Amino acid sequence: MSITLFGITNCDTVKKARAWLAQEGVDYTFHDFKKQGVPQDALDRWISQVGWEKLVNRQGTTWRKLDPAMQARVKDAASARALMLEQPSVIKRPVVQWDARQTTVGFDADAWSGLSR
Repeated sequence: MSITLFGITNCDTVKKARAWLAQEGVDYTFHDFKKQGVPQDALDRWISQVGWEKLVNRQGTTWRKLDPAMQARVKDAASARALMLEQPSVIKRPVVQWDARQTTVGFDADAWSGLSR
């Protein structure tokens, strides 16, 4: 299985997720949004698999710093996609692509235990 963890290096949740994967001996590739950008084809797949609502982190600092008018414009998949491409830090992290059919958002060790085997 080819696992890719998408996120930002200095994100605490991403750090926890990477530490857990290492502890469990799970091989994965790390894709840093800040350095490598958000792959558009992957973003489209995530939106279709988990929904744009789950991907947009409305609790995070990036969202809270957005102008209220910009926040109000995020009302469907297309507007959320545009924002996530423009401001990758607004994506809830980590996003993990376990295989072509399975994507998770956020870190949950219990849920990951079954997926990483």
